[in-house]
Amino acid sequence: MAWVNTSPLVKTYTLAEFWDLPEPPDHSKLELIAGVLYMTPPPGYLHDNIVSRINRLLSAHLLKTDNQGSLYVPRAAIWTSTNTYLEPDIFYVSKETESKMEEGFRTSADLVVEVVSPGSAIYDRNTKADTYAALGVRELWLVDEIAQTLEKRVLEGDRYHRSEVHHEGELVTSHVFPDLSFPVNEVFGH
Repeated sequence: MAWVNTSPLVKTYTLAEFWDLPEPPDHSKLELIAGVLYMTPPPGYLHDNIVSRINRLLSAHLLKTDNQGSLYVPRAAIWTSTNTYLEPDIFYVSKETESKMEEGFRTSADLVVEVVSPGSAIYDRNTKADTYAALGVRELWLVDEIAQTLEKRVLEGDRYHRSEVHHEGELVTSHVFPDLSFPVNEVFGH
């Protein structure tokens, strides 16, 4: 597993210390990776609308296919060990994956969706994506709200080696949901 190697001068936190932190006055999102605290700006209107559309799209697919997995939305989290806590924009956990986890802990997911905003782009595409790979997340969607693209990364071994970027007018398919196909425009509301 690849984890962040930090300077001894960087304050690190346990999960218990992280949960005791006060909410930032600007409502920034706090996450913890290998004990290192990350803070990203609160999402904006465009970000929220994209998350809402993806939520509807995936919920409709789960209902249509009678899929018994669980779809989680903001404030739900993936956490592991005593020093990593992530809040994806949306994530899906299959019944099979859930059955392998200790009760009361979501330590991985089958699909994670992150809406990439200008204030979180480097963090989402690198640090957070690498952490998802280390946690065994099979598929990652990075939805760029400015470029209006959906990048799909598929886990091979312990890394995301294969990446496909979908632009306006192109169809997106899913590795986790092979029978799901939709135009990328649906995510952006046109």
